[in-house]
Amino acid sequence: MIETKTAPDAVSVRPAPSLPVSVIVAARNEAHNLPRCLAALKSVGEIYLIDSQSSDETIQIADSYGATVVQFHYNGGWPKKRQWAMDTLPFAYDWILLIDADEVLTPELATEIKEAIQHPAYDGYYIALEMHFLGRQLRHSGASFRKLCLFRKGLGRFECRLQDQDTNMADMEVHEHVIVNGRARALRNPLVHHNVESLDRYIKKHNEYSNWEARVWLDGNKANEIQPSLWGTQAQRRRWLKRHFLELPGSPVLFFMYKYFARFGFLDGVPGLIYCAFQGVQFFHIKAKIYELRAARKTS
Repeated sequence: MIETKTAPDAVSVRPAPSLPVSVIVAARNEAHNLPRCLAALKSVGEIYLIDSQSSDETIQIADSYGATVVQFHYNGGWPKKRQWAMDTLPFAYDWILLIDADEVLTPELATEIKEAIQHPAYDGYYIALEMHFLGRQLRHSGASFRKLCLFRKGLGRFECRLQDQDTNMADMEVHEHVIVNGRARALRNPLVHHNVESLDRYIKKHNEYSNWEARVWLDGNKANEIQPSLWGTQAQRRRWLKRHFLELPGSPVLFFMYKYFARFGFLDGVPGLIYCAFQGVQFFHIKAKIYELRAARKTS
């Protein structure tokens, strides 16, 4: 049974959408980010906010913007939050747009999407992220990437990289990618991504991500995932680089140096230094947790 809550007054005055897409916003305690995110979505057809029992004002804020709030209760396994929503919810529109609560749809991107979804030759679109970290846009640091987050309903699914997951690995797809059964291309305009509101929360989230990454490294379902390739898509190249960096001795330090020097992270000032350092630390956490898992299996 789907547990939903809507704001009838807000929905009743919602104008006809100029952007006929169904938007999925994944959230948990996102009261700080949501007003900025939802205010930019006033022109879309419908908004589903998939919540994980937030304890702050997330639900009230979503209600005030006319979003339909759906509670997701994660007990481990697959699917996770967004794939569950894609499988379960009664979308009214033919296109689905996935947005995180810390992302903002710009008017330029909205206009481009409106034109793109009229094109019959494409079933999905990659959208770049304009990364903001600690109040500064990161123009270097290897922080720019694209994700396939706009696709025709029924033609896009997340890759399942690990079937057996538990609740300490985050309840949302993080480094799984959407695979579209059809043609896809990149849009020009980016989503604005406010990557961190506090370092405390950033560290907590990435601790969960590293739990998942370590398990994927050891037990991942490689047959059903996007394959790493140095000459493939951006997602494939990033996955190839990560896999080969992890195998190298001293890879956390090497990855920091790659981000900070080879990708000119030093030009992003102090935020660039902190971002690149955390990227290296994340590598260290993954490698340490791989070691921990292997040691535990040897003794069990």
